[in-house]
Amino acid sequence: MTESDKSPGMGPRFSLTAFLRRYGTFIGFLLIVLFFWTQRPQTFMTVPNWVNITRQMSILGVVAFTMTIVMVTGDFDLSVGAMASLVGIVAGTTFQNGGSVAEAVALSLLVGAAGGAFNGLLVATVGISAFVATLGALTVFRGLALYISGGASIYGRVIPAEFSSFGRGGIALGRIGETDLALPNLTIIAIISLILVFIILNYSIVGRRLYAIGGNMEAARFGGIRINRLRLLSFVISGLGAAVAGLMLFSRLATAHPTQGEGLMLQAIAAVFLGMTLSEESQPNVIGTLIGVLILGVLANGLTQMQIDTYIQQISTGVIIILAVTLSSLSGRQTRYRRWLRRLLGKAPEASS
Repeated sequence: MTESDKSPGMGPRFSLTAFLRRYGTFIGFLLIVLFFWTQRPQTFMTVPNWVNITRQMSILGVVAFTMTIVMVTGDFDLSVGAMASLVGIVAGTTFQNGGSVAEAVALSLLVGAAGGAFNGLLVATVGISAFVATLGALTVFRGLALYISGGASIYGRVIPAEFSSFGRGGIALGRIGETDLALPNLTIIAIISLILVFIILNYSIVGRRLYAIGGNMEAARFGGIRINRLRLLSFVISGLGAAVAGLMLFSRLATAHPTQGEGLMLQAIAAVFLGMTLSEESQPNVIGTLIGVLILGVLANGLTQMQIDTYIQQISTGVIIILAVTLSSLSGRQTRYRRWLRRLLGKAPEASS
């Protein structure tokens, strides 16, 4: 800090510009909430509606939280939405063949882990850029879902009642006026995944090493970190997260369609990018990702209440990604973004800068 940054007898000078760059995303979230509150004062800012928002964002939350682990290392996973769709078809086909809920869940998680390992091997072992590898995997997973299902949806009596009811049920919390309030089961799963990812990234040796890999992979390698193994692990976790999200989506809709989860990928990326703007070093972090998920969830809920076309929500998601990246670039922390994007596209040495 220079002398010009201080006044005699005073602390550092307050900078409104720096404050907005640092907390602009969170302030934007509050403004979005305020806007919808003023537009729909009778319905938006109510406890039942916010419980509904947590249910709506829970599936995206699980994907985005686990995606954060991959993006911490500087990698990327474009296949999560296709994996979620594939898992729904796998579980539905298991039910069609007389399998139990436990068998369907176990097989789905195995498929998710195997898909994540496939991505991890391509990226960490073969050396293909994460963008190319997971884009190819996306096509493979989508093709498998279409092949297994024949392009048709799976629904009806073939789905066990205990499975379909789980996605709509919850733990009773009491009664507010005429409304019975319950904490949705899907929200509970999202909270558990948030806590697990937070612990991994902030309170474990694995998390510190993942951040080291994302900061400077070559330096991490010279430091004795097993880079390939940890990158592979991060993709396996992402695959498991996509599998859990696919099961949640299947349970909530009581229908499995070979393309129903593909919208999750873009939204998860948007949520992680938004979270990166809340970090002083523009690093992916799960608390920031949570804010990103909340922004997208509130936006979707508010636009729905205002009866605005759903296509506008897709436009809003794209605009949010652009604004998130722009915000961090303007903050003077674009060096990390450039390094991150170069590694993503495989266009620069991993130890750049």
